[in-house]
Amino acid sequence: MRDRIREDLRAVKAKDPAARSHLEIVLATPGVWAIWMHRISHWLWIHGVKLPARYLSHVVRRRTGIEIHPGARLGRRVVIDHGMGVVIGETAVIGDDVLIYQGVTLGGVKRNGGKRHPTVGNRVMLGAHSTLLGPITIGDDARIGACVTLRRSIPAGASVREEVVISVRHGEDRAD
Repeated sequence: MRDRIREDLRAVKAKDPAARSHLEIVLATPGVWAIWMHRISHWLWIHGVKLPARYLSHVVRRRTGIEIHPGARLGRRVVIDHGMGVVIGETAVIGDDVLIYQGVTLGGVKRNGGKRHPTVGNRVMLGAHSTLLGPITIGDDARIGACVTLRRSIPAGASVREEVVISVRHGEDRAD
């Protein structure tokens, strides 16, 4: 447990030039607290203690502005920088060494069971206010720019910099 906490602190320090010390990160970085509390709520969730898991995630959302469903799976060294407004859905999977900026949404597009949220590979950067919807896959080392909306998978190493507007007409996906 201590090793994971140290690993998280080192990851934030490496990815956030404003982070001056581990103490400052602990005291003034809500993204770290959201991830630490998510680990507890996720443990409760996978062990069938669902109501307390959901309640803990709700408390954390009110405190940090970051909503991570307890069912979501987060890799190691995930950094949420300026995390206000981040939403990560129940079936989302996030790989290792991912950097998430403010306002990012990993959301679903349908209400039925099964995989409904994105899978994000390793070493991915998700720009501010980017929105990834549905059971899409973002490949390793991809970079998603600010304000990009995606409903299609992106291959490894790709960069998406321009806004992609997706409209839904009569239940079909169509890129405009």
